[in-house]
Amino acid sequence: MPKTLHGVLPIVHTPFTADDQIDRATLKREIDWAFDLGADGLGTGMVSEILRLTYEERIELTQLIAEYSAGRGVVFAAVGAESGKQALAYSVVAEQAGCDAVMAVPPQTTRLSANGMLDYFRQIADGISLPVIVQDASGYVGQPIPISVCVSLLETYGSDKIVFKPEASPIGPNLSALRDATGGGARIFEGSGGILLIDSYRRGISGTMPGMDLLDGIIQLWKALQRGDDAAAYRVYFPICGIVALQLQAGLDGFLAVEKYLMARRGVFPSVQRRQPYSWELDAETAAEVDRLFLLMQDEISKSSVK
Repeated sequence: MPKTLHGVLPIVHTPFTADDQIDRATLKREIDWAFDLGADGLGTGMVSEILRLTYEERIELTQLIAEYSAGRGVVFAAVGAESGKQALAYSVVAEQAGCDAVMAVPPQTTRLSANGMLDYFRQIADGISLPVIVQDASGYVGQPIPISVCVSLLETYGSDKIVFKPEASPIGPNLSALRDATGGGARIFEGSGGILLIDSYRRGISGTMPGMDLLDGIIQLWKALQRGDDAAAYRVYFPICGIVALQLQAGLDGFLAVEKYLMARRGVFPSVQRRQPYSWELDAETAAEVDRLFLLMQDEISKSSVK
């Protein structure tokens, strides 16, 4: 039986070998590390470099994350594609692999009407038994999803089947607008990397989907928010914000460069290798500032763990 989506659900970074293949051993180490830290589950998404993978690699990655998670938490797979038929094919593979949900962005190369978006998401939802996370990633790729589309999907399928990850700017007001338009019925996740997590939490989200790189800090922040400890939440939040602000300056490539840098710095990844092409490299001065902020975050985590 599929597990319920909730809490901290990091997005897997895809590690590559020197010859640009998926590094299975490192992927397993990453997944083990995430669950050891206390992640409630995990999945694939934009920072998995999903748009740069071949069809076969996307299938492989989906199967591997389900296998390596081994029932320790909820698992979801990114299935967004340029047609409903493609997205459904990825979704069927995810269900067969044992995933608990799928997550889909709209097509990137075609600007769909509201009815076109409805048809796209309905094709996915009708073709599998799993929940569908409707992802608006227009803050960095693609077009926004109208709230009317989200309301219609929720009314048709219900909150057990349809979940939302709104990332269109401004994220906070759009999140509240979706919440209010659905009478509080929408289950909503945020994906700001942590920089908007406190604001989003106060607006009623069900969980967060950050990258892996700051996972220990995000988990501590989430737990502090759950117990109502604002002072502890803000102490770890500020260095997280500083790092994510540096990532934001270069869009998706900025997130990928800094996130893989930190995964290598932690010793989880053997290298920072990304899939070409990309438009931004992490320079030495930015890396030095990332290091300073990362140490501040680690210091706060250490202080909190001995209290």
